[in-house]
Amino acid sequence: MLVNRIELLAPARNLQCGLTAINCGANAVYIGAPKFSARSRAGNSPDDIAVLVQHAHIYWAKIYVTLNTILHDHELPEAITLIRQLYEMGVDGLIIQDMGLLECDLPPIPLIASTQMHNNSPEKVRFLEQAGFQRVILARELSLDQIRDIRTQSQIELETFVHGALCVCYSGQCYMSYAIGGRSGNRGECAQPCRKRYRIVNRDGEQVQPMKHWLSLRDLNLSAHLGELIDAGVYSFKIEGRLKDQAYVANIVSYYRQELDRVLAAKNRQPASSGRVELDFRPDPAKTFNRGYTRYFIDGRTKSPGFPDTPKMVGELAGTVVRVERRRFVFHGNVELHNGDGICYFDSNGELQGTLINGVDGIHITPADINGIQPGMSIYRNSDHAFLKAAENTRSQRRICVTITVSDTERGIRLVARDEDGNTVQLDHELEKSCARDTNKMTAKLLESLNRTGDTPFRIDRIDLTWQTTWFVPMSLLNELRRRLLNDLLARRAERRPMFQRLTPVTDNEYPETIIDFRGNVLNQHARDFYTRHGVTQIEPAAESGLDLHGRPVMRTKYCIKHQLNLCNGTHPKRIPDEPWFLVDEQGSRFRMQFDCGQCEMVLVWEKQEGKRENGKRGNGEL
Repeated sequence: MLVNRIELLAPARNLQCGLTAINCGANAVYIGAPKFSARSRAGNSPDDIAVLVQHAHIYWAKIYVTLNTILHDHELPEAITLIRQLYEMGVDGLIIQDMGLLECDLPPIPLIASTQMHNNSPEKVRFLEQAGFQRVILARELSLDQIRDIRTQSQIELETFVHGALCVCYSGQCYMSYAIGGRSGNRGECAQPCRKRYRIVNRDGEQVQPMKHWLSLRDLNLSAHLGELIDAGVYSFKIEGRLKDQAYVANIVSYYRQELDRVLAAKNRQPASSGRVELDFRPDPAKTFNRGYTRYFIDGRTKSPGFPDTPKMVGELAGTVVRVERRRFVFHGNVELHNGDGICYFDSNGELQGTLINGVDGIHITPADINGIQPGMSIYRNSDHAFLKAAENTRSQRRICVTITVSDTERGIRLVARDEDGNTVQLDHELEKSCARDTNKMTAKLLESLNRTGDTPFRIDRIDLTWQTTWFVPMSLLNELRRRLLNDLLARRAERRPMFQRLTPVTDNEYPETIIDFRGNVLNQHARDFYTRHGVTQIEPAAESGLDLHGRPVMRTKYCIKHQLNLCNGTHPKRIPDEPWFLVDEQGSRFRMQFDCGQCEMVLVWEKQEGKRENGKRGNGEL
């Protein structure tokens, strides 16, 4: 680990998003493998990954590939073949969840422990370090104090999420989607039941809270805590979003690049790769998809991160409807709306509705659909058409700073180029020396020629002319020398790019637990062998092996609905007479809520599928 350097890690749904992330200042990008990624819809071809690797390495940026699902025995040979292919194309690290891979014949590619492993304790992180991992991706729920504690007890690289969507459950420990529909998050196929609507009923089926998105959380935004996280020992700052579009990647990466650069400058620290970004738009995290923002539990349990009104983007408050006319409404607000913008509002039933703007005439707004819009209603803009177009079509450039020195030799001239990482190349050229007739004009032409970098990744920061006499040099020769010089510098950078190999594991270290239930996600014999070799004596197979999960916990979460409803003050939680409570979705799946107040956690137990009642009712609660 380059101790003084800090990494900004960006997501890539595809090659174009990855290229955009690098060009906007990411020090590393993580992208899905063709198969076996925890986002099955975000797989990428080997050819595309190879192109992204080549582009990133110009800047000494890194590409990590996610192969972080749990695997069946018959899938392991294909996974190993794929890993070898990724290693040969120069991928810098492999993000994995299945410990069975460590029992296989892997190439010496650095391993990164996925957050799907639920890396939440010093003991777990220390074990993974001894097992040969280069880095662990920490659980999102950790506080600063917990991160500091992990740092003091290990030397491994620590990566933490700083922005994007949050899983309500501890990562890798959610089985709701698999239980109710057979789609496993640990196999990359989560159906996101946490974003569905649920009503809360008591043991008699009586509704105690209306149908809402009770498990849906706001999105994470720790941009104000970057300095504290660096001080706590975090090396890599991760942006979530491997299903997000190019505008999102450009906007959020650019925003965090600016914020992180300010923090690094104040701390005399450096980014983990080369180049400075010249943006052609102003990033704003409120402008691309978000569900509103939360600091989650970085400061401990404070304001609840839940947002049960909607799992969709509400956006910025634009203003208020003054009156409604036949096809348009009169609008009062402090946000200027434009044609093509998307707006939304909460209807009389509390449901979020949206439409596009077809026309703007002063305070008169003509939406594509006027139905549902009423006087006094708050209007939000959830799609700023002009901003999204600018972000998506950004031509922001990332340039590596170079100083060129020009001097004379006994037989000609010498050009030396030195980049911001200290890479230096020298080019000597024999020249029939003759003094320039017009020294000022020759100097201007020389500076003009050497400042041209064309389609190279370089920017000339300074040119030092140290020759004693201003010699005449033809412009065609100057251009040729500059091209050769910068090409040599590119080659030198490729030779000296820092590379890491997989760390040697400690073979006799013991796993922190001796008994693993289905939440250990052991799906293949190799994983079973790994844990047995490290002292585990009892292993239950993963849920995905076909376990019946009725009556078993399918979610454990730091988020608590009792806290969301202000029924808990953190030290003396109130017992509600109607407990136990149950979450019931629109299809009748029923989950009993257990409140583990000693651990300050909520547990959901899958109970049964409710039968439909007459008149569309289940129990005494309305659907």
